[in-house]
Amino acid sequence: MMKLKNNLLLVLAALIWGVAFVAQSVGMEYVGPFTFNSVRFLIGGLVLIPCIFFLDRRERTGGEKKAPENKKMLLTGGICCGLCLTVASTLQQFGIMYTTVGKAGFITALYMIIVPVAGIFLGKKIALPIWVSVGLGVAGMYLLCITESFHVNFGDILVLLCSLCFAGHILVIDYFSPRADGVKMSCIQFFICGIICAVPMFLFEHPDLTVILNAWQPILYTGILSCGVAYTLQIVAQKGTNPVAASLLLSLESVFSVLAGWLILGQRMSVREILGCVLVFAGIILVQVPWKTGEKVKG
Repeated sequence: MMKLKNNLLLVLAALIWGVAFVAQSVGMEYVGPFTFNSVRFLIGGLVLIPCIFFLDRRERTGGEKKAPENKKMLLTGGICCGLCLTVASTLQQFGIMYTTVGKAGFITALYMIIVPVAGIFLGKKIALPIWVSVGLGVAGMYLLCITESFHVNFGDILVLLCSLCFAGHILVIDYFSPRADGVKMSCIQFFICGIICAVPMFLFEHPDLTVILNAWQPILYTGILSCGVAYTLQIVAQKGTNPVAASLLLSLESVFSVLAGWLILGQRMSVREILGCVLVFAGIILVQVPWKTGEKVKG
């Protein structure tokens, strides 16, 4: 039951990120990538502060005994997650400026492969059906996102590096989420992201408050829902969830972005895109089946 709950939370996070694609595109019409990221991550951190106070107060009034919190582990986890997220989100924002959205979505989703490959070197147990699920997911993403001729350019390289960082973010969360409070760790990572992005924001983009306020709708959506809610759901739900399965579930972000364009913006879906969605969902369903992993892989 707990596994199902965590999986549903990861799917919800992917849904929020998929719909947020429209908000991110609109926001970039007003402000630069560093300004957009800095403001939305700081908003995400601020949103979580009252949530933390509420949860702590409920625990105290509920009389539940809780193990002493490891503040060092919490701070370390928040900083590590924040650094990974800062680099990944920055590379993604700049990469989208130099490549097509479809290619960016496909290349970013390659963390589905990077996570299990990295897991092998970390001694993780990876069953053969999991690899089949990853293969179905990648094939589906290709059909879903690549509608033009594929050639590598500067933006593609940036997005590929972004995918590597998102894979690292998933693995870092996999390590720290069982050892620290998920909501507090998420709050720390957002402030780390916001503060780091603020430095190049003031150095290179010279943000104007009026312009930022003009982009208040996409910034608030990405700050409150995409950051404050979705990234926190990721950290909380990944606790006790296989990181490979988590990467597959989170990759639904690309599928939901296409579906959102169809439902909200009235964009038509081709047979190729529908087939891509079917393959991705098939991979997601397959990865939910319990399989024996055999002997531990030696790294």
